[in-house]
Amino acid sequence: MSDAAAPLLIQDVLKVLPHRYPFVLVDRILSVTDGEVHAIKNVSVNEPYFMGHFPQEPVMPGVLITEALAQASMFCLHGEMPAGTVGYLTGIEGARFKRKVVPGDQLHLYARLEYLRRGLGKTVCRAEVDGAVAAEATILFAVAK
Repeated sequence: MSDAAAPLLIQDVLKVLPHRYPFVLVDRILSVTDGEVHAIKNVSVNEPYFMGHFPQEPVMPGVLITEALAQASMFCLHGEMPAGTVGYLTGIEGARFKRKVVPGDQLHLYARLEYLRRGLGKTVCRAEVDGAVAAEATILFAVAK
């Protein structure tokens, strides 16, 4: 995928990711250039996890922020993956959560491809809200049919 293809709307995202509601955690791809992606996740109070994740003070679970980063990471590879393949999460390194993500936030997801060799890859990722880092992680994955 070249930079000319961005931005990608949700209809385009759904063509790439195998995930479906309620587990699609990327709403739009703003840019893809040279193995780097900038995506967004609009965090709504209507997300199903808020019913049980601190209903009195809703906070997006860190594991779902990490999953959103992993989903965004797959757009670093789009165009390099053979048709009919999907990326599977194989590891998370150095995950750090630096601020709460709450309903009404727009989570900006950034991922940079470090490598993709013999079906194994690595991306360095961060999530930001209003320019402040909310989370960082290195995502490891395998590409398979």
